[in-house]
Amino acid sequence: MVESIHRFSSRVDTYVRFRPSYPKQIVETMERDCGFTNDSIIADIASGTGIFTKLLLEHGNRVFGVEPNSEMRRAGEEFLAAYPNFTSVTGTAEATTLPSGSVDFVTAAQAGHWFDRTRSRQEFARILRPGGWAVLVWNERKTDSTPFLRDYEELLLRYGTDYNQVRHEHTVVSEFFDPYSFQERIFDSQQVFDYEGVEGRLMSSSYAPQPGHPNHEPMLRELRRIFDLYQHAGRVIIEYATRMFYGQLA
Repeated sequence: MVESIHRFSSRVDTYVRFRPSYPKQIVETMERDCGFTNDSIIADIASGTGIFTKLLLEHGNRVFGVEPNSEMRRAGEEFLAAYPNFTSVTGTAEATTLPSGSVDFVTAAQAGHWFDRTRSRQEFARILRPGGWAVLVWNERKTDSTPFLRDYEELLLRYGTDYNQVRHEHTVVSEFFDPYSFQERIFDSQQVFDYEGVEGRLMSSSYAPQPGHPNHEPMLRELRRIFDLYQHAGRVIIEYATRMFYGQLA
């Protein structure tokens, strides 16, 4: 658990600059299916640099951003400084420090696979009010929808440090919600990058070897090769299937 908390500490800048946002259909689904309103209070767990948190704040909600990593938390506080409804909290998914029955929604974007499923489910159930909802979201990069993405996937398999261990994050969802039911929605999204952007996106990933690692330079040479091969007007596209899972824990 400690290792997962700190594995993004050296990647904060690239995370802020190059990670994708999330489709607004997530909020629309929460409104339609979960009774989400501007008055709903949210605990956004592992809020990080605030990318998903911002979507909730723009909806007008009060949001407690719970983040254990100090570097990520400070970046989120700076990014969200203009939102008076945002409260930064030092805590984890398993120990949020929030009062019992204090929030209407618990959300987690791009983070649920790092949680201890049993302990985090118990903690979420504790801080949720009766009738509250848990919402887990992942931007899942498509791996074979284009020739560039197929070669990009091969690059990660060849040079990534622990890529196979952290892929397919959404497979933890059934275990998290068990024995309660949940629903899934999938939305398409994409990012368009020049070379600097696609390199930054790669280096924001926890499994991308950093400078000094023997795989770092060969990985970037391969990235440059496939970028030059597939770019159109100096750009490539990374496509995502954004997966949203939501349910009640009681």
